[in-house]
Amino acid sequence: MIYKGANVLYEHKRKNLMFDGELEQITFLDRRVYKKEEGVYYPSVTTILQYMPKNKFFDNWLKDVGHNADLIMKKAADEGTAVHNAMEDLIAGKEIVWMDDYGNAKYNLTVWKMILKVAEFLQTYKPEIIAVEEFTFSDKHKYAGTADLVCKIDGEMWLIDLKTSNNLHRSYDLQLSAYAKAWEEMFGQQINRTGILWVKSAKRGPAKKAGVIQGKGWEVKEAVDIDANFDLFKTIYKLYELDNPTTEPIYNSYPTKIKL
Repeated sequence: MIYKGANVLYEHKRKNLMFDGELEQITFLDRRVYKKEEGVYYPSVTTILQYMPKNKFFDNWLKDVGHNADLIMKKAADEGTAVHNAMEDLIAGKEIVWMDDYGNAKYNLTVWKMILKVAEFLQTYKPEIIAVEEFTFSDKHKYAGTADLVCKIDGEMWLIDLKTSNNLHRSYDLQLSAYAKAWEEMFGQQINRTGILWVKSAKRGPAKKAGVIQGKGWEVKEAVDIDANFDLFKTIYKLYELDNPTTEPIYNSYPTKIKL
């Protein structure tokens, strides 16, 4: 995403754009695919999982909101991006402030509450950070994606995905399994547990049961049986391949200067 004030050189490492200073243009790579290396592209895990059937609750939601669906989804995506960026900054040791020097709110209250829950998780359980926003891929199965957080908690290797949605979808478990298998293939390190850091949970506070990670309004919802979830992911991938026998990126280039 490019927004006012954004540094395009920093955004370049996200692997979805190329900035050419001499040609004075920016080329955006279709977000549905990842560029592993020159001429090698893999579909993203989230794109593959779009071929997973939606449940009846999603269909009912579409009927209820009608033409407002795109606006609601964009707002939710923007909020999710803000919380993800805040988590990355917190882990990097940066201070996150709600108000700027002039007393203006930098985040809406909903986003700020979610950021506070992420901070509580990090402060309470003190995970040993292995990687944040790590680009992962599988040459064996030909897909790629970005893992939000890989860490150790109580000696176990966790792969955790941050979710700011109102509900958790079954596809999230499959997404986690795909990232876990890609991580193991890339680094030779086994992922013991996977889970969703859900910051819109209805949990009322810390768990009394050992091994359960949660707090007020948030939880790490574990996705059990990584192997079974990955088998399901591979089945969904076959559905994706029916419509997409080849993975070819779409490029859109824009000039950075204009003059009449």
